[in-house]
Amino acid sequence: MKDPHVLISGGGIAGLSLALTLHQIGVPCTVFEQVPELRPLGVGINLQPNAVRELFDMGFTAADLDAVGLPAREWALVGRNGNDIYAEPRGLLAGYDWPQYAVHRGQLQMMLLDAVRDRLGDQAVQTGRRAVGFDQDDTGVTLRLQDGQGQASTARGSLLVAADGLHSPIRAQMHPEQPPVQWGGAVLWRGVTRARPIRTGSSFVGLGTHKHRMVIYPISQADADGMATINWIAEQTFDNSAGWEGDWNRQVSADSFVHHFDGWNFDWLDVPALIRGAEQVFEYPMIDRDPVPTWVQGRVALMGDAAHVMYPTGSNGASQAIIDARVIGARMLDHGAGPQALSAYDAQLCGPVSQLVLRNRGAGPFGMLNIVDDRCGGDFDDIDDVFPAAERAAFMAGYKQAAGFAIEALNAAPPTIPQGARVA
Repeated sequence: MKDPHVLISGGGIAGLSLALTLHQIGVPCTVFEQVPELRPLGVGINLQPNAVRELFDMGFTAADLDAVGLPAREWALVGRNGNDIYAEPRGLLAGYDWPQYAVHRGQLQMMLLDAVRDRLGDQAVQTGRRAVGFDQDDTGVTLRLQDGQGQASTARGSLLVAADGLHSPIRAQMHPEQPPVQWGGAVLWRGVTRARPIRTGSSFVGLGTHKHRMVIYPISQADADGMATINWIAEQTFDNSAGWEGDWNRQVSADSFVHHFDGWNFDWLDVPALIRGAEQVFEYPMIDRDPVPTWVQGRVALMGDAAHVMYPTGSNGASQAIIDARVIGARMLDHGAGPQALSAYDAQLCGPVSQLVLRNRGAGPFGMLNIVDDRCGGDFDDIDDVFPAAERAAFMAGYKQAAGFAIEALNAAPPTIPQGARVA
């Protein structure tokens, strides 16, 4: 094709971030999304400072993010006995030049969608059109699509970027021999409850053991009565030898699993009451996919969960999707909006992020809980006697480095997309 036009399959956080990035650097694009109407679905997620930096560079402000969440102040791990294992400040309080945010996933997606429609026009996002496959030649890519009634259509572009998630048909075509989805045995129950936030009022808290834990953090500012929307994830690990037999995402009753957390009562938190306070609870298997050797095939690339779906133990799945978008844009500034840019993106991120997928499968920063369990069975009075402070700090520093948000490196890095930069 003479003029570049990028096709994006998937209108989630990854695909919309890419659309905004391409618009910023002057590359036309169209997003194809399978659902007829995008709605603010989901629960809480975290955005690490490296991703918040990119959102600011896309033109969003702290006020925009405050409308969909709140800045995180602390990250903490607490043993089943209620004693701290590790705690540290986060975001600006930790010395980053950008905050970390806990946000409602669906509201973040709507923020991105509104910006895409405002900046690129309503025609830039075509809903009710599911990507099912592609064909490519020396001049471009043909994306094969279906609507909700099974009616086939096509779209032609210079490049295709698949941001269509865990079950991406584009990834399946690129890697037909890929192994099935990997389930390690953990089941997650997720919900949101109106309750009083704990600790700093904006703390991410992991409570329990590496096979049986809660994750709790607020995703809204507290109201005049001190109540906030608290996102929680309850996790229990089971024998996975028979494989996963449930739905991938189904609504369940709290009564079906709350017994796993009987007795989880502290002066500062009543876990069963928090669980029972949710209007809706959803059950998920904690899954990922084995990494593939490349995310790119000629004029076609994978990004976000289509490229590297990962366990949520590091709270960086959405952050990495945003980083993917920005790196694709940066490499287009270097190489033009063609296959060379996709190859450079692949060379930069596929290897390191694939290692991050495996690191998160090994529990990510929650790996500290494994160490505590191995050394004392999770029962301790003074964590320093079991897991010295310097060793804990080194463990966390290693994870931040691998995930791309080590403080000094991030603060010193130049912008991924220089202000005003455009593809020639």
